[in-house]
Amino acid sequence: MPTLLAIVGPTASGKTPLSLILADRLGGEIVSADSRQVYRYLDIGTAKPTQEERNRIPHHFVDILDPAEEYNAGRFGVEARHKIAELFRSGKKPILVGGSGLYVRAVIDGFFEGPGKDPHIRAHLELRMLKEGPEALLAELRRVDPLAADRMELKKPRRIIRALEVYAITGRPLSTYHQEQSSPPPFDVIQFAMAGKRESLYRQIELRVDKMLSGGLIEEVRSLQNRGYDRSLNSLNTVGYKEVFDFLESKTTYERMVELIKRNTRRFAKRQLTWFRADKRIQWIDVDESSSLVEVAAIIEDQYRRQSP
Repeated sequence: MPTLLAIVGPTASGKTPLSLILADRLGGEIVSADSRQVYRYLDIGTAKPTQEERNRIPHHFVDILDPAEEYNAGRFGVEARHKIAELFRSGKKPILVGGSGLYVRAVIDGFFEGPGKDPHIRAHLELRMLKEGPEALLAELRRVDPLAADRMELKKPRRIIRALEVYAITGRPLSTYHQEQSSPPPFDVIQFAMAGKRESLYRQIELRVDKMLSGGLIEEVRSLQNRGYDRSLNSLNTVGYKEVFDFLESKTTYERMVELIKRNTRRFAKRQLTWFRADKRIQWIDVDESSSLVEVAAIIEDQYRRQSP
């Protein structure tokens, strides 16, 4: 079987420049595993590859949806596997790149979201969420689908609602769909991530936030508003955009907005690290601030070529 190269890790860890070097070396194309870069107009706040970079190296699953459209890991897993197989058939080397852990898992291990939505059941559950709170709905989910409940977080009520919706529609727990649909891909996978000091990653995050703001993040959010998109959309319930919406709505000061974007991005990166560290299949390459991405790419290329037929 062919071997898929995956570059994963937290935000601001250098995945994009590293993947571009590897794509150049291997004759590869990027398959983006980023749950926000799929959306058009979300450029600065998602640190999307530049148009010049995308012209040089083809990127798939970037700018494929409008912000109001729904997307999920299950759909991405199916579509990305098809694209990866297509690239292999054409003689290209697909490189899976991203920090959305569930999207990466959907490609590597398989993932299924269950049946379609029921707007009436969904509306009822959303009303209950407002009245009773996420704790009550999570307790209910624990009774009907304890496996799914164990993976839920109170801070992500949409996932709790979705699991209860699936059970209400089908009478079957969402976890049973996951178990049935999880399947190995028709290719081998070798995963890499860069392991640097936490303090260095946080410095990179702060520099990136400053660059985003100087590069027009506030203007990007205004442009989204002018297009008719608002903060109620799931695509915009995202670190960076949420805080700018608060600033534009005079709910916070500019200084506090900057502070919150940096803090919340650090917290997000910490959660990403926890997720990826739990996957023992990932090979971590030690780096520091003096490390050259060209040297890191050479190490990965060597190991990839040894494993890839």
